[in-house]
Amino acid sequence: MFRFSASCALASFLVLGIPSARAVDEELPNETAANLSTLGRKPDWSELEKYQSTITHDEFTHLLNDVYCTRGISPDVIKVDPDSARILMTKGTQDFFVLHFARSEAERLPLQHWWLPPAALPPQTTVGPLAGSHIALDPGHLGGAWAKMEERWFKIGKAPPVQEGDMTLQVAQMLVPRLQSLGAKVSLAREKTEPITPYRPSDFQEIALQFLRRTGIAEPRETFDGPADPHKEETLQWQRELIFYRNSEIRRRANLVNYRTQPDLVLCLHFNAEPWGDPNRPKLVRKNHLHLLVNGAYLPTELDFDDERFQMLEKLLSRSFPEELDLAETLAQTLAKRTGLPPYHYKTENVTPVGTSGYVYARNLMATRLYRCPTVYLEPYVMNSREVFARVQAGDYEGTRKIGRVQRPSIYREYVDGVVDGLVNYFKKARP
Repeated sequence: MFRFSASCALASFLVLGIPSARAVDEELPNETAANLSTLGRKPDWSELEKYQSTITHDEFTHLLNDVYCTRGISPDVIKVDPDSARILMTKGTQDFFVLHFARSEAERLPLQHWWLPPAALPPQTTVGPLAGSHIALDPGHLGGAWAKMEERWFKIGKAPPVQEGDMTLQVAQMLVPRLQSLGAKVSLAREKTEPITPYRPSDFQEIALQFLRRTGIAEPRETFDGPADPHKEETLQWQRELIFYRNSEIRRRANLVNYRTQPDLVLCLHFNAEPWGDPNRPKLVRKNHLHLLVNGAYLPTELDFDDERFQMLEKLLSRSFPEELDLAETLAQTLAKRTGLPPYHYKTENVTPVGTSGYVYARNLMATRLYRCPTVYLEPYVMNSREVFARVQAGDYEGTRKIGRVQRPSIYREYVDGVVDGLVNYFKKARP
Protein backbone atom coordinates (compact mmCIF):
# COMPACT_ATOMS: atom_id res chain seq x y z
CA MET A 1 0.00 0.00 0.00
CA PHE A 2 1.28 3.42 -0.91
CA ARG A 3 0.98 6.56 1.18
CA PHE A 4 -0.25 8.93 -1.54
CA SER A 5 -0.63 12.23 -1.80
CA ALA A 6 9.81 27.53 2.15
CA SER A 7 10.98 25.15 4.87
CA CYS A 8 10.18 27.72 7.55
CA ALA A 9 6.90 28.83 9.05
CA LEU A 10 5.20 31.67 7.22
CA ALA A 11 5.42 35.14 8.66
CA SER A 12 2.20 36.86 9.62
CA PHE A 13 0.60 39.10 7.04
CA LEU A 14 -2.75 40.40 5.88
CA VAL A 15 -4.13 40.19 2.35
CA LEU A 16 -7.34 42.05 1.59
CA GLY A 17 -8.34 41.80 5.24
CA ILE A 18 -7.88 38.00 5.28
CA PRO A 19 -6.04 36.44 8.24
CA SER A 20 -2.49 35.37 7.66
CA ALA A 21 -1.72 31.77 6.73
CA ARG A 22 0.08 31.36 10.04
CA ALA A 23 -2.87 32.78 11.97
CA VAL A 24 -5.28 30.38 10.29
CA ASP A 25 -3.31 27.33 11.44
CA GLU A 26 -1.38 28.64 14.43
CA GLU A 27 -2.59 26.22 17.09
CA LEU A 28 -1.88 22.54 16.83
CA PRO A 29 -5.06 20.65 17.75
CA ASN A 30 -4.40 18.39 20.73
CA GLU A 31 -7.26 16.09 19.95
CA THR A 32 -9.51 15.21 17.06
CA ALA A 33 -12.80 17.09 17.23
CA ALA A 34 -16.16 15.45 16.75
CA ASN A 35 -17.53 15.63 13.20
CA LEU A 36 -14.27 17.06 11.79
CA SER A 37 -11.63 15.38 9.66
CA THR A 38 -8.14 14.99 11.12
CA LEU A 39 -6.67 18.44 11.91
CA GLY A 40 -9.85 19.97 10.50
CA ARG A 41 -11.17 23.32 11.71
CA LYS A 42 -14.77 24.16 12.53
CA PRO A 43 -16.13 25.84 9.40
CA ASP A 44 -17.53 29.35 9.34
CA TRP A 45 -20.71 28.86 7.35
CA SER A 46 -21.24 32.60 7.06
CA GLU A 47 -18.48 32.54 4.42
CA LEU A 48 -21.03 30.99 2.05
CA GLU A 49 -23.39 33.97 2.32
CA LYS A 50 -21.59 35.59 -0.62
CA TYR A 51 -22.99 32.81 -2.84
CA GLN A 52 -26.64 33.63 -2.15
CA SER A 53 -28.59 33.92 -5.43
CA THR A 54 -25.47 33.31 -7.53
CA ILE A 55 -26.52 29.85 -8.75
CA THR A 56 -29.74 28.45 -10.18
CA HIS A 57 -31.50 25.35 -8.93
CA ASP A 58 -30.66 23.40 -12.10
CA GLU A 59 -26.93 24.22 -12.02
CA PHE A 60 -26.72 23.41 -8.31
CA THR A 61 -28.37 20.01 -8.70
CA HIS A 62 -26.23 19.21 -11.75
CA LEU A 63 -22.98 19.91 -9.91
CA LEU A 64 -24.20 18.19 -6.74
CA ASN A 65 -25.38 14.98 -8.44
CA ASP A 66 -22.99 14.67 -11.38
CA VAL A 67 -19.71 15.98 -9.92
CA TYR A 68 -19.50 16.28 -6.15
CA CYS A 69 -21.97 13.77 -4.66
CA THR A 70 -22.00 11.11 -7.35
CA ARG A 71 -22.52 8.37 -4.73
CA GLY A 72 -25.57 10.17 -3.37
CA ILE A 73 -26.27 12.30 -0.32
CA SER A 74 -29.00 12.04 2.29
CA PRO A 75 -31.75 14.69 2.23
CA ASP A 76 -31.11 14.98 5.97
CA VAL A 77 -27.73 16.45 5.03
CA ILE A 78 -28.62 18.46 1.91
CA LYS A 79 -32.28 18.89 0.99
CA VAL A 80 -32.87 20.63 -2.33
CA ASP A 81 -36.14 22.48 -2.84
CA PRO A 82 -37.20 24.50 -5.92
CA ASP A 83 -36.04 27.81 -4.47
CA SER A 84 -33.34 26.86 -1.95
CA ALA A 85 -31.14 24.16 -0.47
CA ARG A 86 -31.11 23.32 3.25
CA ILE A 87 -27.62 22.21 4.29
CA LEU A 88 -26.74 20.62 7.65
CA MET A 89 -23.99 22.62 9.35
CA THR A 90 -23.26 20.43 12.39
CA LYS A 91 -23.87 16.70 12.45
CA GLY A 92 -26.22 15.60 15.21
CA THR A 93 -28.00 18.97 15.39
CA GLN A 94 -30.80 20.78 13.61
CA ASP A 95 -28.55 23.67 12.58
CA PHE A 96 -28.94 24.39 8.88
CA PHE A 97 -27.53 26.83 6.35
CA VAL A 98 -30.11 27.89 3.76
CA LEU A 99 -28.81 28.70 0.30
CA HIS A 100 -31.21 30.63 -1.90
CA PHE A 101 -31.11 30.02 -5.65
CA ALA A 102 -31.25 32.64 -8.37
CA ARG A 103 -34.68 32.50 -10.00
CA SER A 104 -33.15 32.45 -13.49
CA GLU A 105 -29.83 32.74 -15.29
CA ALA A 106 -30.56 36.40 -15.98
CA GLU A 107 -31.12 37.09 -12.27
CA ARG A 108 -27.96 35.44 -10.99
CA LEU A 109 -25.83 37.73 -8.85
CA PRO A 110 -22.12 37.96 -9.79
CA LEU A 111 -19.66 35.58 -8.13
CA GLN A 112 -17.03 36.90 -5.74
CA HIS A 113 -13.63 35.20 -5.50
CA TRP A 114 -10.02 36.25 -5.89
CA TRP A 115 -9.14 34.08 -8.88
CA LEU A 116 -9.79 35.09 -12.46
CA PRO A 117 -10.62 32.62 -15.24
CA PRO A 118 -8.92 33.29 -18.58
CA ALA A 119 -12.20 34.67 -19.97
CA ALA A 120 -12.05 37.50 -17.39
CA LEU A 121 -8.51 38.56 -18.33
CA PRO A 122 -7.81 41.50 -20.64
CA PRO A 123 -7.43 40.70 -24.35
CA GLN A 124 -4.23 38.96 -25.40
CA THR A 125 -1.18 41.16 -25.79
CA THR A 126 2.27 40.75 -27.25
CA VAL A 127 3.61 40.00 -23.75
CA GLY A 128 2.53 36.37 -24.03
CA PRO A 129 -0.57 34.14 -24.03
CA LEU A 130 -0.43 33.73 -20.23
CA ALA A 131 -0.06 37.47 -19.48
CA GLY A 132 -2.12 38.62 -16.51
CA SER A 133 -2.46 35.13 -15.04
CA HIS A 134 -1.01 33.87 -11.76
CA ILE A 135 -0.19 30.15 -11.74
CA ALA A 136 0.83 28.23 -8.61
CA LEU A 137 2.80 24.99 -8.90
CA ASP A 138 2.53 22.44 -6.10
CA PRO A 139 5.38 19.90 -6.43
CA GLY A 140 3.84 16.83 -4.82
CA HIS A 141 5.35 15.19 -1.73
CA LEU A 142 8.64 16.24 -0.10
CA GLY A 143 11.54 14.12 -1.35
CA GLY A 144 15.04 14.40 0.03
CA ALA A 145 15.47 12.98 3.52
CA TRP A 146 11.68 12.58 3.82
CA ALA A 147 11.17 10.34 0.76
CA LYS A 148 11.49 7.05 2.63
CA MET A 149 8.97 8.16 5.25
CA GLU A 150 6.50 9.06 2.49
CA GLU A 151 7.16 5.71 0.79
CA ARG A 152 7.66 7.56 -2.48
CA TRP A 153 11.16 6.07 -2.73
CA PHE A 154 12.69 2.94 -4.16
CA LYS A 155 16.14 1.80 -5.22
CA ILE A 156 17.46 -0.87 -7.56
CA GLY A 157 21.02 -2.08 -7.15
CA LYS A 158 23.60 0.69 -7.15
CA ALA A 159 21.44 3.07 -9.18
CA PRO A 160 20.40 6.33 -7.49
CA PRO A 161 17.04 6.03 -5.71
CA VAL A 162 13.84 7.17 -7.39
CA GLN A 163 12.26 9.88 -5.19
CA GLU A 164 9.02 11.41 -6.36
CA GLY A 165 9.34 14.59 -4.30
CA ASP A 166 12.68 15.40 -5.92
CA MET A 167 11.31 14.68 -9.38
CA THR A 168 8.21 16.87 -9.00
CA LEU A 169 10.34 19.73 -7.66
CA GLN A 170 12.62 19.46 -10.69
CA VAL A 171 9.60 19.65 -13.02
CA ALA A 172 8.27 22.69 -11.14
CA GLN A 173 11.62 24.49 -11.24
CA MET A 174 11.88 23.89 -14.97
CA LEU A 175 8.32 25.14 -15.51
CA VAL A 176 8.86 28.46 -13.74
CA PRO A 177 10.99 30.23 -16.40
CA ARG A 178 8.95 28.71 -19.24
CA LEU A 179 5.68 30.05 -17.84
CA GLN A 180 7.22 33.41 -16.94
CA SER A 181 8.48 33.78 -20.50
CA LEU A 182 4.85 33.40 -21.64
CA GLY A 183 3.73 36.24 -19.38
CA ALA A 184 2.53 34.40 -16.27
CA LYS A 185 3.30 35.17 -12.65
CA VAL A 186 4.39 31.90 -11.02
CA SER A 187 4.42 30.79 -7.38
CA LEU A 188 5.74 27.57 -5.85
CA ALA A 189 4.06 25.83 -2.93
CA ARG A 190 7.51 24.59 -1.90
CA GLU A 191 10.98 25.44 -3.15
CA LYS A 192 13.03 22.77 -1.37
CA THR A 193 12.84 19.11 -0.41
CA GLU A 194 11.70 20.22 3.02
CA PRO A 195 8.24 20.61 4.59
CA ILE A 196 6.74 24.06 4.99
CA THR A 197 4.64 23.00 7.99
CA PRO A 198 6.40 23.91 11.23
CA TYR A 199 5.16 20.68 12.84
CA ARG A 200 6.84 17.27 12.87
CA PRO A 201 5.53 13.73 13.40
CA SER A 202 6.18 13.82 17.15
CA ASP A 203 3.67 16.67 17.46
CA PHE A 204 0.87 14.31 16.46
CA GLN A 205 1.40 11.56 19.04
CA GLU A 206 -1.84 12.18 20.92
CA ILE A 207 -3.97 12.46 17.76
CA ALA A 208 -2.47 9.23 16.41
CA LEU A 209 -3.21 7.49 19.71
CA GLN A 210 -6.83 8.65 19.72
CA PHE A 211 -7.32 7.52 16.13
CA LEU A 212 -5.98 4.03 16.78
CA ARG A 213 -8.04 3.64 19.94
CA ARG A 214 -11.18 4.56 18.02
CA THR A 215 -10.37 1.75 15.59
CA GLY A 216 -10.23 -0.72 18.48
CA ILE A 217 -6.47 -0.80 19.12
CA ALA A 218 -6.29 0.07 22.81
CA GLU A 219 -2.53 -0.32 23.24
CA PRO A 220 -0.87 0.26 19.85
CA ARG A 221 2.77 -0.51 19.18
CA GLU A 222 5.08 2.49 19.08
CA THR A 223 7.03 1.63 15.88
CA PHE A 224 6.88 -0.73 12.92
CA ASP A 225 9.53 -3.00 11.46
CA GLY A 226 10.19 -1.39 8.09
CA PRO A 227 7.95 -0.91 5.04
CA ALA A 228 7.22 -4.63 4.71
CA ASP A 229 5.66 -4.87 8.20
CA PRO A 230 2.07 -6.04 7.54
CA HIS A 231 0.80 -4.33 10.70
CA LYS A 232 2.58 -1.00 10.29
CA GLU A 233 -0.70 0.92 9.95
CA GLU A 234 -1.59 -0.14 13.48
CA THR A 235 1.41 1.66 14.98
CA LEU A 236 1.74 5.16 16.38
CA GLN A 237 4.78 5.83 14.20
CA TRP A 238 2.91 5.18 10.96
CA GLN A 239 -0.13 7.25 11.96
CA ARG A 240 1.75 10.29 13.25
CA GLU A 241 3.99 10.31 10.16
CA LEU A 242 0.92 10.07 7.94
CA ILE A 243 -0.71 13.02 9.71
CA PHE A 244 2.51 15.00 9.34
CA TYR A 245 3.18 14.69 5.61
CA ARG A 246 -0.22 13.92 4.14
CA ASN A 247 -2.30 16.20 6.32
CA SER A 248 -0.40 18.95 8.15
CA GLU A 249 1.89 19.65 5.18
CA ILE A 250 -0.95 19.86 2.67
CA ARG A 251 -3.02 22.06 4.97
CA ARG A 252 -0.05 24.44 5.32
CA ARG A 253 0.32 24.60 1.53
CA ALA A 254 -3.41 25.31 1.25
CA ASN A 255 -3.07 28.18 3.72
CA LEU A 256 -0.22 29.55 1.62
CA VAL A 257 -2.32 29.35 -1.55
CA ASN A 258 -5.57 30.63 -0.06
CA TYR A 259 -4.34 33.44 2.18
CA ARG A 260 -1.07 34.62 0.68
CA THR A 261 -0.34 33.87 -2.96
CA GLN A 262 -4.00 33.64 -4.12
CA PRO A 263 -3.28 32.41 -7.66
CA ASP A 264 -5.76 31.96 -10.48
CA LEU A 265 -5.09 28.22 -10.67
CA VAL A 266 -2.96 25.50 -9.09
CA LEU A 267 -1.23 22.60 -10.81
CA CYS A 268 -0.40 19.73 -8.43
CA LEU A 269 2.55 17.95 -10.03
CA HIS A 270 2.99 14.22 -9.40
CA PHE A 271 4.34 11.00 -10.87
CA ASN A 272 2.23 7.85 -10.56
CA ALA A 273 3.28 4.35 -9.49
CA GLU A 274 2.09 0.77 -9.48
CA PRO A 275 2.64 -1.38 -6.36
CA TRP A 276 6.35 -2.18 -6.11
CA GLY A 277 6.46 -4.24 -2.91
CA ASP A 278 9.47 -3.86 -0.64
CA PRO A 279 11.20 -0.60 -1.74
CA ASN A 280 14.56 -2.26 -1.15
CA ARG A 281 13.60 -5.03 -3.60
CA PRO A 282 11.10 -3.24 -5.85
CA LYS A 283 9.31 -4.73 -8.80
CA LEU A 284 9.49 -3.01 -12.17
CA VAL A 285 6.36 -3.33 -14.28
CA ARG A 286 5.41 -2.90 -17.92
CA LYS A 287 2.44 -0.63 -17.20
CA ASN A 288 2.75 3.07 -17.95
CA HIS A 289 -0.17 5.49 -18.06
CA LEU A 290 -1.52 8.99 -17.47
CA HIS A 291 -4.50 10.57 -15.74
CA LEU A 292 -5.57 13.88 -14.21
CA LEU A 293 -7.82 14.64 -11.24
CA VAL A 294 -10.19 17.43 -10.28
CA ASN A 295 -12.18 17.77 -7.07
CA GLY A 296 -15.40 15.79 -6.69
CA ALA A 297 -16.84 12.31 -6.08
CA TYR A 298 -17.17 12.70 -2.31
CA LEU A 299 -18.15 9.52 -0.52
CA PRO A 300 -21.07 9.68 1.94
CA THR A 301 -18.68 8.92 4.81
CA GLU A 302 -16.55 11.93 3.82
CA LEU A 303 -19.59 14.20 3.72
CA ASP A 304 -20.35 13.22 7.33
CA PHE A 305 -17.47 15.50 8.37
CA ASP A 306 -18.70 19.07 8.87
CA ASP A 307 -15.52 20.61 7.44
CA GLU A 308 -15.41 18.42 4.32
CA ARG A 309 -19.10 19.09 3.65
CA PHE A 310 -18.44 22.83 3.95
CA GLN A 311 -15.37 22.62 1.68
CA MET A 312 -17.35 20.66 -0.91
CA LEU A 313 -20.03 23.38 -0.94
CA GLU A 314 -17.40 26.11 -1.25
CA LYS A 315 -15.86 24.36 -4.28
CA LEU A 316 -19.26 23.79 -5.86
CA LEU A 317 -20.54 27.33 -5.31
CA SER A 318 -17.32 29.02 -6.46
CA ARG A 319 -17.83 27.29 -9.81
CA SER A 320 -14.24 26.13 -10.06
CA PHE A 321 -15.28 22.84 -11.68
CA PRO A 322 -15.96 24.15 -15.22
CA GLU A 323 -12.51 25.77 -15.24
CA GLU A 324 -10.87 22.67 -13.75
CA LEU A 325 -12.47 20.34 -16.26
CA ASP A 326 -11.61 22.53 -19.26
CA LEU A 327 -8.00 22.88 -18.10
CA ALA A 328 -7.65 19.18 -17.23
CA GLU A 329 -9.07 18.06 -20.57
CA THR A 330 -6.73 20.41 -22.44
CA LEU A 331 -3.70 19.24 -20.43
CA ALA A 332 -4.72 15.62 -20.97
CA GLN A 333 -4.63 16.11 -24.72
CA THR A 334 -1.20 17.75 -24.80
CA LEU A 335 0.37 15.40 -22.24
CA ALA A 336 -1.01 12.37 -24.06
CA LYS A 337 0.40 13.69 -27.33
CA ARG A 338 3.83 14.38 -25.83
CA THR A 339 4.09 11.16 -23.81
CA GLY A 340 2.10 8.71 -25.89
CA LEU A 341 0.64 7.32 -22.66
CA PRO A 342 -2.77 5.62 -22.50
CA PRO A 343 -5.33 6.64 -19.85
CA TYR A 344 -5.30 4.98 -16.44
CA HIS A 345 -8.49 3.16 -15.43
CA TYR A 346 -9.49 3.17 -11.77
CA LYS A 347 -10.89 0.02 -10.21
CA THR A 348 -12.11 1.76 -7.04
CA GLU A 349 -15.37 3.52 -6.23
CA ASN A 350 -13.87 6.79 -4.95
CA VAL A 351 -13.66 8.41 -8.40
CA THR A 352 -16.05 9.48 -11.15
CA PRO A 353 -14.98 9.87 -14.80
CA VAL A 354 -15.62 13.39 -16.08
CA GLY A 355 -15.12 14.97 -19.48
CA THR A 356 -14.76 13.13 -22.75
CA SER A 357 -11.02 12.45 -23.07
CA GLY A 358 -10.99 9.35 -20.84
CA TYR A 359 -8.04 10.77 -18.89
CA VAL A 360 -9.84 12.92 -16.29
CA TYR A 361 -11.50 11.85 -13.04
CA ALA A 362 -13.19 13.64 -10.15
CA ARG A 363 -11.83 12.57 -6.76
CA ASN A 364 -11.87 14.03 -3.26
CA LEU A 365 -8.19 14.62 -2.53
CA MET A 366 -7.16 17.03 0.22
CA ALA A 367 -5.22 19.34 -2.09
CA THR A 368 -7.96 19.57 -4.73
CA ARG A 369 -10.51 20.16 -1.94
CA LEU A 370 -8.65 22.75 0.16
CA TYR A 371 -7.23 24.97 -2.62
CA ARG A 372 -9.94 27.58 -3.15
CA CYS A 373 -9.26 28.16 -6.83
CA PRO A 374 -9.29 25.91 -9.91
CA THR A 375 -6.92 23.02 -9.17
CA VAL A 376 -5.77 20.16 -11.39
CA TYR A 377 -3.80 17.18 -10.11
CA LEU A 378 -1.45 15.62 -12.70
CA GLU A 379 -0.42 11.95 -12.58
CA PRO A 380 1.69 11.10 -15.65
CA TYR A 381 4.12 8.17 -15.86
CA VAL A 382 4.51 5.07 -13.68
CA MET A 383 7.74 5.60 -11.74
CA ASN A 384 8.44 1.88 -11.40
CA SER A 385 7.72 1.00 -15.01
CA ARG A 386 10.78 -0.32 -16.82
CA GLU A 387 10.81 2.50 -19.33
CA VAL A 388 10.27 5.31 -16.81
CA PHE A 389 12.90 3.93 -14.44
CA ALA A 390 15.44 4.01 -17.27
CA ARG A 391 14.43 7.56 -18.20
CA VAL A 392 14.68 8.77 -14.60
CA GLN A 393 18.16 7.26 -14.32
CA ALA A 394 19.15 9.11 -17.50
CA GLY A 395 18.31 12.40 -15.77
CA ASP A 396 17.77 15.66 -17.65
CA TYR A 397 19.47 16.25 -21.00
CA GLU A 398 19.08 18.19 -24.23
CA GLY A 399 17.81 16.59 -27.40
CA THR A 400 17.01 12.88 -27.38
CA ARG A 401 18.70 9.69 -26.23
CA LYS A 402 18.01 6.07 -26.98
CA ILE A 403 15.94 4.58 -24.14
CA GLY A 404 15.47 0.93 -24.90
CA ARG A 405 14.88 0.97 -28.63
CA VAL A 406 13.32 4.44 -28.88
CA GLN A 407 14.83 7.92 -29.04
CA ARG A 408 13.27 9.88 -26.20
CA PRO A 409 13.71 13.37 -24.77
CA SER A 410 14.41 13.90 -21.09
CA ILE A 411 11.37 12.76 -19.12
CA TYR A 412 11.41 16.08 -17.26
CA ARG A 413 11.42 18.15 -20.45
CA GLU A 414 8.68 16.01 -21.95
CA TYR A 415 6.54 16.57 -18.82
CA VAL A 416 7.23 20.33 -18.91
CA ASP A 417 6.51 20.60 -22.64
CA GLY A 418 3.18 18.82 -22.22
CA VAL A 419 2.13 21.17 -19.41
CA VAL A 420 3.25 24.31 -21.27
CA ASP A 421 1.44 23.23 -24.44
CA GLY A 422 -1.73 22.59 -22.45
CA LEU A 423 -1.67 25.92 -20.63
CA VAL A 424 -1.06 27.85 -23.84
CA ASN A 425 -3.93 26.07 -25.59
CA TYR A 426 -6.24 26.58 -22.60
CA PHE A 427 -5.56 30.32 -22.34
CA LYS A 428 -5.68 30.94 -26.08
CA LYS A 429 -9.03 29.18 -26.29
CA ALA A 430 -10.61 30.75 -23.22
CA ARG A 431 -9.40 34.33 -23.01
CA PRO A 432 -10.73 37.19 -25.19
